[in-house]
Amino acid sequence: MTTFNLNRRKFIQGAGAILTLSALQVKALSFRDTIKKFRVGLIGAGWYGKSDLFRLIQVRDVDVVAVCDVDSNHLREAGQLISERQVSGKVPKLYNDYREMLANHKFDLILIGTPDHWHARQAIDAISSGAHLYLQKPISVDVLEGDAIWRAARKYNKKVQVGTQRRSTAHLIDAKKRVIDEGLLGKISHVEMCCYYHMRKNGSPAIQEVPSFLDYEMWTGPAPLRAYDGLPHGGWWRTFMAYGNGITGDMGMHMFDTVRWLLQLKWPRKVSATGGIYVQKEGKSTIADTQTAVFEYEDLNCIWQHRTWGTAADPEYPWAFIIYGDKGTLKGSVMKYEFIPIGEGEHIKQDVVLEKEKFPSDLAEHRIELHTAPATRQHMLDLLSAIENNHLPVADIEEGYISTASCILANLSMKLNRPLVFDPEQKICVDDPEATRLLRRPYRSPWQHPYS
Repeated sequence: MTTFNLNRRKFIQGAGAILTLSALQVKALSFRDTIKKFRVGLIGAGWYGKSDLFRLIQVRDVDVVAVCDVDSNHLREAGQLISERQVSGKVPKLYNDYREMLANHKFDLILIGTPDHWHARQAIDAISSGAHLYLQKPISVDVLEGDAIWRAARKYNKKVQVGTQRRSTAHLIDAKKRVIDEGLLGKISHVEMCCYYHMRKNGSPAIQEVPSFLDYEMWTGPAPLRAYDGLPHGGWWRTFMAYGNGITGDMGMHMFDTVRWLLQLKWPRKVSATGGIYVQKEGKSTIADTQTAVFEYEDLNCIWQHRTWGTAADPEYPWAFIIYGDKGTLKGSVMKYEFIPIGEGEHIKQDVVLEKEKFPSDLAEHRIELHTAPATRQHMLDLLSAIENNHLPVADIEEGYISTASCILANLSMKLNRPLVFDPEQKICVDDPEATRLLRRPYRSPWQHPYS
């Protein structure tokens, strides 16, 4: 959005007889009247939910009407921080139950930043209430939840932007234009993707009393109810498959989605994976510490690998993708990209754009990811454009569905120890009824699975 802070005297001096002051005022007011002030709600006011909302506030004057979180400490903090950032200075209405929030307000846009096991149910409820959506990835914990969100978005004609903001990352957009689209790689038949961060939480905290500020029953929702051990805080929940899709569905989903966008790929023909808990066997964690997955396309394999132990294969690219062509190689990460030609040719490189000068408030924000903030701002602008101009956002829900489901299929392949061929039309794993049954996880009563 353009901000109109015009110095009237200087403008009139420059414009002369072209515009009178009264005509200028009418013109400016008329233009501002065309800019819709979105009524916004946030579900999930932890670190990343707030971070997404703050990026939206930086690029558009919105009215943050209400915020929901099951942690009253998170909720109060979010209310105060939002009031300090939004132009109106208002403290949003605070809710413990997102259903009550949706029932009490008419929203134009909802942001969802809750743990993964809540995404599908909350997304569909928000869409059916009449709101467009910014939905964090992965969009679901099972395949058919993702299908249900996609269908709801199309049924209600709502725009859904998935938080795969690599599609809005300036240096990767440059890589797409200068390397991929110009054909500098030649024939592409192999892709490697990886994450070697030691990010698998694997402690054994003791069972403890649920703190008074947390509604643990509501936090758990449709997922299995575990004995409380501090799970909702500090990302501890990510270490359990009951609430997410492991590192393949978290970090791998980002890189696989990026590769699909760069190469214009849709559903893989076959997915296979191996791995498990090979090294970090102590502790409570149920996610794999080692995994290799292969997403097969015609004349092209996209291979994912993660390890939460040991060293990175390339220390400069610990979380990255590498696209191999017969004319060169493209390496990319959240921090940079480089094109390495075979033989003579230009070696192209570009680093991440941080925008610290343009948005100095970034430097004071707790836990902000400076390298991600510009991409998230651009992602928000793209969503607003999609809503206002009726086009699909760059990370449309269908794209989020394909990327999420493909990573879930990799996890299922690893569990079943066999390749899977998913038919997205019939919603089955071909010739594999056992795998087909696993496309839909059971919901804890009284919550109901959205796929029917």
